[in-house]
Amino acid sequence: MSQAKIEPSLNPSSGASDAAAGEIEAAVRSEHDEAGNSMFGFIVFLLSESVIFLSFFAGYIVYKTNALDWLPDGVTGLEVREPAINTVVLVSSSFVIYIAERYLHAKNLWGFRAFWLLTMAMGSYFLYGQAVEWAGLPFGFTDGVFGGTFYLLTGFHGLHVMTGVLLQSIMLARSFIPGNYEKGEFGVAATSLFWHFVDVIWIILFLLLYIWQ
Repeated sequence: MSQAKIEPSLNPSSGASDAAAGEIEAAVRSEHDEAGNSMFGFIVFLLSESVIFLSFFAGYIVYKTNALDWLPDGVTGLEVREPAINTVVLVSSSFVIYIAERYLHAKNLWGFRAFWLLTMAMGSYFLYGQAVEWAGLPFGFTDGVFGGTFYLLTGFHGLHVMTGVLLQSIMLARSFIPGNYEKGEFGVAATSLFWHFVDVIWIILFLLLYIWQ
C-alpha cells in the first residue's frame, strides 16, 4: 500500500507578513535606541553643566571663608523675603511640569499645554523677580568679590532659566504639529529634565547666597 507524500504548502502572503512585521520591529527598535542615545547624551551635557556650577560654588565658599571684608561697604546683608517667594515659585514649577508630562503620557494634549504654559509663566515670574531684585540692590558687579560672585552666580543661573523657558515655548509650539509625538517624547522629556536641573541648582544657590549670610 503506497503512502501519499504530503508536501508543505507555501503561503506567499504569510512570508510577506512576517517580513513586514520584522521591518516594523527593527524600525521600532532603532527609534528606541536613538531616543535612548539622545537622552544619554543630554544627561552627559547636564553633568558637564553641573561641574561648571560646582566649580562656581566651590570658589564662592573659598572666597567667603577667607575674605576679611566680604560684603561691600554699606551692605549688611541680602533681603530674603522676595528671593524666598521666587524660590517657592520656581521649585513649585518642577511639580507643575511633571503634571504636564503626565497629561502628555495620557494623550491629553490640552491638559499638557495648560500645565506646560503654567510652568513657563512661573519661570518668567522668577526671571522678573530676579530683575526687580537686581534693580534694587545697593551694590554692583564691580563692588568687591562678593558683588562679582553674586551677579555671576545669579546671572549664569538666570541664563539657564531663560533657556529653559525658551525650550518650553518651542515644545509648546511643536505640540500643535499633528502626529508630533508618534515617534516619542524626547524633546519634552529632555526639557523637563533640564528644568528640574535648573531648580536644584537654584536651591543650592539660595542656601549659599541668602541663607548662609
